[in-house]
Amino acid sequence: MDLSRIRIVFAAGFAVSLLAACQQQPPPPPRVPSTELLAVDTPPPGYPEEVACDNIGGQVVLAMTVGVDGKPSSVEVFRSSGNAALDKAAEEGVRNWTFKPATRGGQAQPSRLQVPVNFNPPQERPQRCYMLDEQRRRGG
Repeated sequence: MDLSRIRIVFAAGFAVSLLAACQQQPPPPPRVPSTELLAVDTPPPGYPEEVACDNIGGQVVLAMTVGVDGKPSSVEVFRSSGNAALDKAAEEGVRNWTFKPATRGGQAQPSRLQVPVNFNPPQERPQRCYMLDEQRRRGG
């Protein structure tokens, strides 16, 4: 075999092995779309009984972090309603909320958000309010 034939055979073999190597590489993994935080169970916080008789309402804005487990990991008053009982009821109420966490690249991520919580006084005044009115009127 002459030297030029050896070179051609070698070059052809090398080209075939390169093509085979290129075909053996796995395709890139499919891109996993990101998802946003999704509320699962977010019942409104209970109206505080201690302010029901005084016809007090308002809005509390909470700053909240939802952890990778879908539960609030931190909750704080961002803007107060001006009433401590409403602020406390809002904070306590949202601590039990559950979410489906946001994801990036298929991995759960913590999320930070602001949540407005509105409190409206009950339309019907609770019966115990009339007893309290009577006690106040009598000075007791």
